[in-house]
Amino acid sequence: MDLGIAGKRALVSASSKGLGLGCAEALAEAGVDLIMTARGAEALEASAEAIRAAHGVNVQTVAADVTTEEGQTQVIEAAQGVDILVTNAGGPPPGMWSDWERDDFIKALDANMLTPIAFMKALLPGMMDKGWGRVVNITSQSVRAPIAVLGLSNAARTGLTGYVAGTSRQVAPHGVTINNLLPGIHATDRAVSLDTGVAGQEGISLDEAKAAREATIPARRYGTRQEFGAACAFLCSQHAGFIVGQNILLDGGATNMTM
Repeated sequence: MDLGIAGKRALVSASSKGLGLGCAEALAEAGVDLIMTARGAEALEASAEAIRAAHGVNVQTVAADVTTEEGQTQVIEAAQGVDILVTNAGGPPPGMWSDWERDDFIKALDANMLTPIAFMKALLPGMMDKGWGRVVNITSQSVRAPIAVLGLSNAARTGLTGYVAGTSRQVAPHGVTINNLLPGIHATDRAVSLDTGVAGQEGISLDEAKAAREATIPARRYGTRQEFGAACAFLCSQHAGFIVGQNILLDGGATNMTM
């Protein structure tokens, strides 16, 4: 399918690896020029160069910590005039409700709620002026069904979801859509980190921890960054203009609900 977005420009944050990289790759395959961000300059440039070689699009990199005011300023200056925004950030560490103090919540809010909001506030006006734009926020399945050990993520990402619910309806008349993609477990460093934690707690191997988690997923496997990226690219396409303010699960059926 021709997504109809060749020649447009996209900012994809936290895109040196994992789900952000999957989104960047899929958009590049559709002919979209990219601005990619991550904290680690070396990994970021390596991923960008691979995309340039594979798809022939223009890729600009900005190595920055986007949870800081300085990092946000760097990225926003580079991204002025983009047509597409994909927000993404690694999840906060797991734990129990009694583990977290105020500073832990502030860090989670900065990364998983306030930074995406800062990018939207800065870049939505340009999209609205052009009469076309796409925003996709990568959140989590925990927004629909909370995961007890991910309380920091539950709280911060649900806050972002509430913000998007209202904002998406305000910008839609200007040809701009905002939607959220809610990943379950995908084969990324985050999954390895979570499985390593379980393995340590239960005294089992990493492979055993992974197998046990896969058994709880109806698809009986972890997702891939490529299929996640394809879903993101579709939401950014010309064909998705009537999808507004939605929270779309990509979890292999793991979230057990009817609606």
